[in-house]
Amino acid sequence: MENKKSPLNTPVSIASDDDFFRFHIPHIHLNSVFGDDWFALKAEAFARFFGTPLFLIAQTLLVAIWILINVLGFAKFDIYPFILLNLAFSLQAAYAAPLILLAQTRQADRDKVHAEADAQHREAIAQASEEREMLAATQTAQLVELLAQNTKLTEITQQLSKRIETLTIELHQKILNPKS
Repeated sequence: MENKKSPLNTPVSIASDDDFFRFHIPHIHLNSVFGDDWFALKAEAFARFFGTPLFLIAQTLLVAIWILINVLGFAKFDIYPFILLNLAFSLQAAYAAPLILLAQTRQADRDKVHAEADAQHREAIAQASEEREMLAATQTAQLVELLAQNTKLTEITQQLSKRIETLTIELHQKILNPKS
């Protein structure tokens, strides 16, 4: 935060442009679900890929081609009831389920800390707003006091002007009528 001076020389807090994520920075380590090495990045990408339409279409096409090749007799590596295909699905599920669960758990952790960081940010905004309100109240009180002083000085000036005018009239009368 940068402190600047208001016209009345009171400090005013102003957030700089790079402070928007200051409450999220302590949780930056949670951005990657599995860590930051190459395996972690590939595992997270793989886990994210499972729920995409591309994955579902590709898997459907692969299974259809697998079945057609074996049913039509182009190859006989996995005849009906497709035990090898079943084994491949089991293997895929054995790896996919833990990766997806881990990704969901870590995403929940990230969501939680981001919600906490957002709450801290809202609290900081509320505190800054309260500070601005107090500063505005102080400045308003100072302005009211200055207006009161100005009004008092104006009244004194008017009284002195009237007194000068009265004395001037009296002086003119004495000069014009010296006998009185």
